[in-house]
Amino acid sequence: MDVQTLSPNAVKTFDIEIDGKIVTIKTGRMAKQATGSVEIYCGDTMLLVTATESKNVREGIDYFPLLVDYEEKLYAVGRIPGSFGRREGKAPDKAILISRLIDRPIRPLFVEGYRNDVQIVATVMSADQDNPTDTYAMLGASVALSLAGLPFNGPIGAVRVGRVAGKLIANPTYSQIDESDIDLVVAGTENSIMMVEAGAKFVTEKDVLAAIDFAHQHIKRQVEAINKFVRQLGIEKKAFEAPAEITALKNLIREKTTDKLKESMQGVTDKAVRSGFIDAAKQAVVDAIAELPEEDELKTVSNGKIAEYLELYEAELMRSQVLDTGKRADGRRCDEIRPITVEAGILPRTHGTGLFTRGTTQALSIATLGIAGDAQRLDSIDPQTEKKYMHHYNFPGFSVGEVKPMRGPGRREIGHGALAERAIIPALPEHADFPYTLRVVSEVIESNGSTSMASTCGSSLALMDAGVPLKETIGGIAMGLILEGDRFAILSDIQGLEDFLGDMDFKVAGSKEGITALQMDIKIEGISLDIMRVALDQAKRGRNHIIEKMEEVLPKARPELSKWAPRIITIHIHPEDIGTVIGPGGKMIRKIIEETGATIDIEDDGTVLIGSVEAAGGEAARDKILNLVKRIEAGQIYCGRVTRIIPMGCFVELLPGKEGMVHISQLENRRVEKVEDVVAIGQRVIVKVREIDDRNRVNLTMKGVSDEERAECEAKNPTI
Repeated sequence: MDVQTLSPNAVKTFDIEIDGKIVTIKTGRMAKQATGSVEIYCGDTMLLVTATESKNVREGIDYFPLLVDYEEKLYAVGRIPGSFGRREGKAPDKAILISRLIDRPIRPLFVEGYRNDVQIVATVMSADQDNPTDTYAMLGASVALSLAGLPFNGPIGAVRVGRVAGKLIANPTYSQIDESDIDLVVAGTENSIMMVEAGAKFVTEKDVLAAIDFAHQHIKRQVEAINKFVRQLGIEKKAFEAPAEITALKNLIREKTTDKLKESMQGVTDKAVRSGFIDAAKQAVVDAIAELPEEDELKTVSNGKIAEYLELYEAELMRSQVLDTGKRADGRRCDEIRPITVEAGILPRTHGTGLFTRGTTQALSIATLGIAGDAQRLDSIDPQTEKKYMHHYNFPGFSVGEVKPMRGPGRREIGHGALAERAIIPALPEHADFPYTLRVVSEVIESNGSTSMASTCGSSLALMDAGVPLKETIGGIAMGLILEGDRFAILSDIQGLEDFLGDMDFKVAGSKEGITALQMDIKIEGISLDIMRVALDQAKRGRNHIIEKMEEVLPKARPELSKWAPRIITIHIHPEDIGTVIGPGGKMIRKIIEETGATIDIEDDGTVLIGSVEAAGGEAARDKILNLVKRIEAGQIYCGRVTRIIPMGCFVELLPGKEGMVHISQLENRRVEKVEDVVAIGQRVIVKVREIDDRNRVNLTMKGVSDEERAECEAKNPTI
């Protein structure tokens, strides 16, 4: 790879080949006032990705203030936004999820103690709707940060992996993803894996590891190309030194808190009790500092700094205990699952509910069945235009004993909801066989780690309780990691402490036999495939244990739908008849809905979905629609009513909105002088179709109908 300089804008460019696709990265033309910026191209897709560093250090915070925004512009696909203001509005869930994808592998690679604000903005400016943009946004962020020279221990590479007909594909197209049984996004450095996000159709752990290894080979080549580009441009990282350690504070905490902290890790399962030990330890440090002379340096230490050092020491003790004794803070073995309680059908008027409790984590999931018109419409640059299965995750403050305003979902809630949604989708029945729109809401009632996996289990229970015929029971488990040098321990079903102070949060969901969703985040600079192999094997054992507990209560879906759920009747009409059913301005379909109480959705191919809680309403709507689209046939006998009279005959409505004419000569077997002598408007008559002419006019006769034919017709149509 050689850097090319393109005049007159001094644009520098290089290419990366990913499984036959050429990705071109340019810098020096756009957004030159950002600390680092790149344009990234693949096919007709183009993103502008910038990284900007603030000049000032944020004082008094104990976290790295990284902000990531992924922006989709509808001009990228030649479309004007559908909002009232015709502007892009609130970021859609997909944009938030991709922002998280960018953030997760990058954040752990910044040098510890760095506190400058950094913002990454990835803007999709052109989209060919063939190449997904998320991995290119991640790759662009990595290059932009490298060009900015920030204290970032990257670069990273990112690649999506699909598998079609047994063959692994890097960065597949949308159409290939639809055919694939694996959809896996991996980010990592040259030596290790940083982040994994996957959906799959019941694939094995071996298949997942093979896909991750395949991805890492491409990642290594990406990292090599980025490093070469940065070297050729002569960019060096800015020098950064973390604040000096306050040794006196560290020693004081060891002296005053060791007993309390160790006591909090001796089989304590109650979160509140454990918090009491931590509060007492912190107070002991505060009291000790208060007794020091005024000139002591610790007198100026803030409560925030005390909490930060106390947390570091707590992590040191917890990690040592696990690695040295194999015992966790709550007394469990490394592969032991917390006690599980499962309940279903506890809310009387909802369609389905599942209450899943694991230790002191509890999620209540509620399933609602709707019709096709309830599907979520998507207004994005992707080919997908709607969702028929939605999972919404809510995390109120009371679940962790805190006071928090009840506002809209944040990025965390959207991310957890999407993971549980992805886990369930492969188990859903085919839409053609079960034409419902499904929504599950998971309310986190109590939280102490692994709430996303609890909501996955709750969702499976709620759907089966509603009578949705899932292909498999889906369970999920969150795995943790303690890694010190060559020593490591994999923790099954991590609680909040282990998530907060450990090195990994590795969530695995699926059935007993196969994986449907995977998400891995780490807080260190990557892990090896060998560690992932151990984690996946241990996760399978834990997942199967959880599913067995669920199936003890609800082994499969209820045989009948909830009595409160709509019954959907599916019929098919000719597409030419759609206008007839809808009527002018929707008049006809509104009338049917008002008369029957049913809901009606009509698809472009003529599929009609009729939903009604009461079976009678749905059946009545079905009959009305079938009558509307029934075709008049020559030679058939109909019961109808006279609608109009003219000198040469009368018009008879045979079917709703469909008429034929009886000529005056066809009224009786005698000469009729005046039509009104035989029929009147509104009169019920029995007629036979003589012919349908080439202009589609229906000619009728009232002659030649036998008494048997008349009686049969009247019996079939008693209300005409």
